[in-house]
Order: sequence, then structure tokens, then C-alpha cells
Amino acid sequence: MYNRVILIGNLGKDPEVRHLENGSSVARLTLATNESYKDKDGNWQNLTEWHNIVAWRSLAENAEKNMKKGNTIFVEGKLKTRSYKDPNGVDKYVTEIEALTLKSFEKRERGYDAPPLPTEDDYRAPVSGGPSYTQKTDQVIKEEKPDFLGDNEDDLPF
Repeated sequence: MYNRVILIGNLGKDPEVRHLENGSSVARLTLATNESYKDKDGNWQNLTEWHNIVAWRSLAENAEKNMKKGNTIFVEGKLKTRSYKDPNGVDKYVTEIEALTLKSFEKRERGYDAPPLPTEDDYRAPVSGGPSYTQKTDQVIKEEKPDFLGDNEDDLPF
């Protein structure tokens, strides 16, 4: 048996984090995934599905520090169903995803000591005749082929 869920979507609101008496943290997140399809008339339709995510301990703390409404995140976890009684004594059931992995696709703030990110000018598209990369050195740009190509590109094993 295998119980695994993988989702990529956008947070519907900031994570709600609680710190328990025993020192553990728990975060509750709402995640929206979108699906597009053509209806019978050929018109595009969008369908949004909402998922309830629960993250514990370090994952909860990470969510509290680094995630906010609108962020695109990756969740890997398992489906869990729990039950409770509402104030009227009626049994209610909730299906949630217990996160085992939780990652944000958003860029983190860069510190002053961080090296600069590459720009478009630092790279050029491959030239015909095989893969290559561009090395930028003091305003002089020269083409170099990777070492694995050797002198004869026809000797490639694939």
C-alpha cells in the first residue's frame, strides 16, 4: 500500500501557525491548484481545487518564516482523514494532506554579501555545430566547447 500526494499550487492565505505546550509547532495552509480544459463547446474552462495542508515541527516553522499568501509551493505528503464532533454533537470528517516536504518556489531576499546573479548578457544561445557556452572575461567574450566534445564531435557515443 502506498499513500503519497504531490501538489504544486499557490497559497490562498498566510500559513496559520500554532505553538503547542510541548514545544511543537503546527501550521495549517490552504493550497489552490488549477486545471484548464476545453468544454464541449470548445471554450477553455478553469477549475480551482482547494487543499488543506498540515505541517509539523520544522516544516511549520519554515512555513511561518518563508511563506505567505500567493506564494507558489511544492508539497509532498500523505492523505489523512480525521473526525471530530461539531458543537451540535454531529460527527464531521476532514481530509487533509500531512506535509512531509514543503518547499517554496519564491526567491529569497539576497544579502549584501551574496554574489550577483547571472544576467542575460552572461550567456548566449548554443551555436550551430554542437553545445557550447560563453565565458565572459573582462569585456572579452570567447566561445568554448565543453571538454567532453574533444576535437571530433562525430565520436559522441549517442
